[in-house]
Amino acid sequence: MKHRHQPTVALLAAAAALTLSAGSAWADIKIGVNVPLTGFAAADGKSALEGVKLAIAKANASGGVAGQKLELVVYDDQASPKEAVPAATKMVEKDGVVAAVSGSYSGPTRAAAAIFQRGQVPYVVGYAIHPEITLTGDYMFRVSAMGEVQGRGGAKLVQNMGKKNVVIVTVKNDFGQALADGFKEAAPKLGLNIINEYEYGMADRQFGPLVSKLKADNPDVIYASGYYFTAGPMVSQLRAAGITAPVIGQEGYDSDKFIEIAGPAAEGTLITTSLDRDSDAPATKTFLADYRKAVGSNADMVAAASYTATAVVVEGLKKTGGKGGEALKKALAAGSYDTPIGKLAFNDLHEVKKDIQVQIVKDKAFHRHSVISDPVLLAPPTKSK
Repeated sequence: MKHRHQPTVALLAAAAALTLSAGSAWADIKIGVNVPLTGFAAADGKSALEGVKLAIAKANASGGVAGQKLELVVYDDQASPKEAVPAATKMVEKDGVVAAVSGSYSGPTRAAAAIFQRGQVPYVVGYAIHPEITLTGDYMFRVSAMGEVQGRGGAKLVQNMGKKNVVIVTVKNDFGQALADGFKEAAPKLGLNIINEYEYGMADRQFGPLVSKLKADNPDVIYASGYYFTAGPMVSQLRAAGITAPVIGQEGYDSDKFIEIAGPAAEGTLITTSLDRDSDAPATKTFLADYRKAVGSNADMVAAASYTATAVVVEGLKKTGGKGGEALKKALAAGSYDTPIGKLAFNDLHEVKKDIQVQIVKDKAFHRHSVISDPVLLAPPTKSK
């Protein structure tokens, strides 16, 4: 790819309202961002970066931090750990960022986490859900529910729907495995019966053999992890084969592109996610309106979570007067935040305890289906557990 191991200079130049030259006093506080701007996850990367840019633009428009403006240093990690490691290294050693935000997937985020931890640079993760990210060390923070928690929430949704017999379909990567682990942990406690499990690869788009197996299983519900680019074809092929069982997806489905790819088959699909499009919360309503005005399209979960991660960093920097390191780590850990994805506070492992939003595709758009609120079931891990 053209951007291997280099900051996305064109994007920084285009965002001139956010940054000036390195010698200017106008932009002294640097925040690093790793996002997949090329490759299979580029659409998610674009959404993530737009969310980050919106948070920075709002902060700078209100005076920045301690009289200084905030500057983004953006690297394209291509959703690849191999790209994320040198990007994180350059942010720490060359660019001198005071904090970093992950707008990327679990694989590259896990890889970058060790670099930021070693450099004592607070790293706030938007939507990567693997449990090992916060286990890397005390400079890690996550604003979304981790994978196992989301999986347990999916099992609770099945119970709430009055369903029992489930087939699990898992994409073979960190994301899918974490979700499946959580679902399988909660299922027996909630009286669910897992009648079969299947896996598929990230490159798969034709699901004929899987569809045949699911048709033979005849489950009450299908819990299928994936991303919009895998889930769209899968759901379309399930419905074309006459399978009518509800499909429960997760935040990887949370994109208008899923609805575009799946077409009419998307209707009725349920997803567990962080963003409630029908929320009355001022922070959510304002974000959705501001994002649409700035970008010209609807926000998705990736944009909302990446915006939130960046806004959390900004709030922390305001408390430290722009200082990073230990001071910023402590400020982030002690804060409480009113965000587009809910009211957040970090536990001792820097995970958040929050409700899970359930959205349903209705009339070619995501809308509120329900909210899963179970403080015991949805409790994230702590240092002692």
